[in-house]
Amino acid sequence: MTPEQRAHVLIAPLKIWAALMVLLAMTFGYAFLPDAPFKLAVSLAIAAAKALLIALLFMQLKRAAGLVRLAAIAGLVWASFLYIIAFADYLTR
Repeated sequence: MTPEQRAHVLIAPLKIWAALMVLLAMTFGYAFLPDAPFKLAVSLAIAAAKALLIALLFMQLKRAAGLVRLAAIAGLVWASFLYIIAFADYLTR
């Protein structure tokens, strides 16, 4: 393994992790602001940014094979079914 490859294997995940920690700090800080405007929208935007970082960079779905992408989409579909059923049960009680 060349030094450039070794640096890519070590440095790239650390940069992504640092970005996730910044987003976590933003989530934590914004959650404790009293009377913050658009609290739900900002929280969901930060969560979407975290999910995109993980899916595109950690999981490398841009360069993945079609079957791997299909499995990732299937996971999202089944998770959405879980949330829909759980919220339907909760809202009907």
